[in-house]
Amino acid sequence: MKRKIFFILFFLLAFAAGVFTPILIKSGEGFPPFPAISDSVEKVFASDNTRVNLTPEEENNIRVYKNVNRSVVNITTIEVSYDFFFEPVGRQGTGSGSVLNKKGYILTNFHVVDGADSIQVTLYDHSTHKANIVGVDRVNDIAVLKIETSPKKLFPIVLGDSKHLKVGQKVYAIGNPFGLTGTMTSGIISSLGRTIKSRSGFLIDDVIQTDAAINPGNSGGPLLDSSGRMIGMNTSIFTTSGGSIGIGFAIPVNTIKRIVSDLIKYGRVLRPWIGIHGVDINEDLADILGLPVDEGVLVSYVDRGSSAYFAGIRGGDRYVKIGFYRIVVGGDIIVAIDDKKISDMETLSSILLNKRPGDVVDVLLYRGGKKIQIKMKLKGRKKFFIL
Repeated sequence: MKRKIFFILFFLLAFAAGVFTPILIKSGEGFPPFPAISDSVEKVFASDNTRVNLTPEEENNIRVYKNVNRSVVNITTIEVSYDFFFEPVGRQGTGSGSVLNKKGYILTNFHVVDGADSIQVTLYDHSTHKANIVGVDRVNDIAVLKIETSPKKLFPIVLGDSKHLKVGQKVYAIGNPFGLTGTMTSGIISSLGRTIKSRSGFLIDDVIQTDAAINPGNSGGPLLDSSGRMIGMNTSIFTTSGGSIGIGFAIPVNTIKRIVSDLIKYGRVLRPWIGIHGVDINEDLADILGLPVDEGVLVSYVDRGSSAYFAGIRGGDRYVKIGFYRIVVGGDIIVAIDDKKISDMETLSSILLNKRPGDVVDVLLYRGGKKIQIKMKLKGRKKFFIL
């Protein structure tokens, strides 16, 4: 009985609420009217049509990007290999590059195009062009490509000067990290005169270190000063994560200028023929042989007709057996070139490979226990260079 009374009362109350609520709202005696939607939007999202005030630094960032971005290209490579069933499998790679001139020459890293069976260059207007390799320099990780297109579509990058750079100077990097075209990052020059090893195993000197974010895909792209001039080419990073941690490296533009002119003109870099064959000296070898120094290069023999031959550098005159090895001894010990310390053949190669035929270098060496200094004029070789 009580349950029936409860349901009857509940029904009557619900009916009354349904009948009288519209009357209250209509008469204005109930809930207040909702504000218009447009009024709410205007109050919450107040519009400001005034021009954004940019700082001088922001304005310069925009100017540099606007002027240089169209000079930077995206490079896509395809390398074909074969699987277990001898079916062709294409592997794609990406990198960046810079337009050198209106003739279609493109600058990038050697490692970006190394082993590629097909190379495509995409310009700022998204047009794609087949590229051919003009010449490469494995020593400094530099390559020059060429595309065929209208000169009107090419905007050469402005080359600066890397000789007078300063640590702390602001720099920009533009490239295609992870395939994201037209990406610009900024930072400073963190250090100068670094030496890094290229992927081909050669040492690259006078490298620029920067904290501007450089990631996979930035390789071959330009490092710029605050005027938008290219001062280096981004080539590698030090990383523990696979991405940027603020330690990137760029080949200085003055090195690039010298090498690029050779690559375009000859398809290779003209380098001196040194003609030195030697053994790296360490403390153990110095103790065994009674050498006056524990670092340097002990010259084993010198190629006839080479730069070292005409400079009078002497090789060894007898063999000594040390363990399982026979070493030629009695030759000169080279310890420095142009005041740069020589600790091994790798250092010797690095210094002299970046010289040109006709250059004259000062060689500090020991001969018969006496320290002497001689001048060596570097000679070239027509077909290739040999240390």
